[in-house]
Amino acid sequence: MTSSRPPSTAAEELRGAGLRVTAARVALLETVRAGDHLDAEAIASGVRDRVGHVSLQAVYEALHALTAAGLVRRIEPAGSPARFEGRVGDNHHHLICRTCGVVADVDCARGDAPCLSASDDRGFSIDEAEVIYWGLCPDCSTRRSS
Repeated sequence: MTSSRPPSTAAEELRGAGLRVTAARVALLETVRAGDHLDAEAIASGVRDRVGHVSLQAVYEALHALTAAGLVRRIEPAGSPARFEGRVGDNHHHLICRTCGVVADVDCARGDAPCLSASDDRGFSIDEAEVIYWGLCPDCSTRRSS
């Protein structure tokens, strides 16, 4: 039987994670989820569009809290600022264009999470694998061959 309960709101998710609900945090969570692997400055801009002034420091603090609570995922591609996304909990990976920096999600490389097995786990209990595929996006690839 399917539930007729509507999807939870950002405020309910914050509350459920034990975080204080503020207009800025709600706007931040909505901005991250509406965006596409945004950096902190782009998120701050989106939050300001929704609620008015908010400091970059407040955005960083909220991003840290939401990441720690598992509501937002932080990725740190080499050579670029940290980026944030709302797709969490599924151990997906990323494709990153070396030319323009666009980031795209790609499902797990193989099987269940963590989807890759270390050749030697050295006693670690592995629960996540982070994979970044580097290359050229279709647009940059087309421009390069033209």
